[in-house]
Amino acid sequence: MATTDVHSALENPSPMLAHLHHSRARYLVADCGDWFEGSGYYALGGGMVEQRLLSSLYDVIAPGNHGWRHHLATALRPLTVCANVTDPTGNLLWRPLHEAVVAGQQVAVTAVIGEQAFAAIPADERADARLLDPAETLRQLMGSHRADAWIVLSHSGYDHDLHLAEACPGVDVVFAGHCHSDHYEPTAAGTASVVKGYELGVGYALATPTSHGWQASVHRFPYAEQVPASLEAIMMRIERLRRRLAEPLGPLTKAFRDRPLSRTALLTAVAADLRLISGADAVVLNQPCLRTTDLGSELTMGDLLTIEPFGNQLTTAAIPTRFTDDPALMLAMLTDRAGPIITDPAPLQPGLRRVLTTRYLATNFLGPADPHAGLRLAEVVQRVLTGDYSDRQKGRRRP
Repeated sequence: MATTDVHSALENPSPMLAHLHHSRARYLVADCGDWFEGSGYYALGGGMVEQRLLSSLYDVIAPGNHGWRHHLATALRPLTVCANVTDPTGNLLWRPLHEAVVAGQQVAVTAVIGEQAFAAIPADERADARLLDPAETLRQLMGSHRADAWIVLSHSGYDHDLHLAEACPGVDVVFAGHCHSDHYEPTAAGTASVVKGYELGVGYALATPTSHGWQASVHRFPYAEQVPASLEAIMMRIERLRRRLAEPLGPLTKAFRDRPLSRTALLTAVAADLRLISGADAVVLNQPCLRTTDLGSELTMGDLLTIEPFGNQLTTAAIPTRFTDDPALMLAMLTDRAGPIITDPAPLQPGLRRVLTTRYLATNFLGPADPHAGLRLAEVVQRVLTGDYSDRQKGRRRP
């Protein structure tokens, strides 16, 4: 049984927690990465709740780009497997596989992280890590260990996992993660079934051995109001965080009130506002730096931390020389590595030397960066959503 990309979705955790708890008596329970970050529960709790739940409910887990540092900590290191990341000396950061007997078969469970996901880890967190080719590493591992079945937890994206399965004959199941696609039906590739469970704590994928190989399927967590007694203390902690997240921050403007949030519309407004208050020549933001949610009439702390859960700090970054006269090429590179890009002005004009952007984009993909007056993206998001423009001094730019 494998979950993926839960992203700290703890608003209604009882179905997930109750089912995982009861399932451990029957299944080997795994996760494909990114259990952390993505909601106000992580932003306020710092990942301690998530660490406790992973330690209590899972047998083996894969690292994702979100929450990478937690997998290096004492609490989760024994649970984590990953075959294709080493330290600078060539030693693996985690054990390469987990072995277990499933329905009478000796099963090897390993994990890999893809190049794009690895590049998405904050640069300072992965400074001492080195990525190996996932397919080549997996083939070598399978050649050096004997097992009746091979299960791969992959944090690479669904399309990458199809190619991985094709390149690694002998793999039985690839549990996919990282892709955020709506494709949940199991797909045959090579000798394997590639399957992804429902994200954000909604469901899971299942692989069951049969007389004809392994059968994969996808399921939603069944309804449950209560969790087992062993999890009541952690549920009380989640409830305390929920009360803090309900704190009001102000009424929403008409443009965003009582409707699902459009990330494109919000980020476009944020980029324009940032350029106005900063005096920057240009603003460059990637759409995945924000998340969507359904909004009511008032913005709450929980809404804000759901929309901007990553604590992005804004910075001015130097544009690499090769992009100075061809900003379209820079945007194509950023789109490929970090998702759709919003700019102000649009389009960007040749000759740019510096842009205002997030520290994530600056340190991972652009040039030297400096903090921009300590301003955080969440502050600007809140101002745009609530129409609080008092600090603009009637349209005048900040010095």
